[in-house]
Amino acid sequence: MAKSKPKSKPKTGVRVIATNRRARHDYLILEELTCGIELRGTEVKSLREGKAEIGVSYGLIRGGELFLVGSVIPEYSHGTAHNHTPERERRLLAKKREILKWYKKVREKGVTIVPLEMFFEGHLVKITLALAKGKKLYDKRQAERDKDAKKQLRRHIGH
Repeated sequence: MAKSKPKSKPKTGVRVIATNRRARHDYLILEELTCGIELRGTEVKSLREGKAEIGVSYGLIRGGELFLVGSVIPEYSHGTAHNHTPERERRLLAKKREILKWYKKVREKGVTIVPLEMFFEGHLVKITLALAKGKKLYDKRQAERDKDAKKQLRRHIGH
């Protein structure tokens, strides 16, 4: 009788695919949520190549479900005629009560859902979303001043 190989444990490392660096600059982050994404096979393969754009995308709640709109996952390079559509809406997998809680907050003026980063957690693709409120120009300037002041303080203490 042949011995079977022991099953290897799945990798649990986190590997970032795409980040939305403008989100923290343009928005005041109120709350964060990490959820899964419903993807097609060729989308996962394209993501493994490290290709995704979430900079101009946003979250949308429709019919009690959460969707990611405007994100681009390019077609898989070795795909066939059955490749996915790069700019399709993707359903996000979150708990119903979380979606309902966020729906109430999104109805307020100026509150929106923006993606912060997309990453692999083991073999699963996850996305971190934020409930955000748009910053005014003076808020951005103040944040820049605070950042510079902290940098100056660190520099001064270091010497």
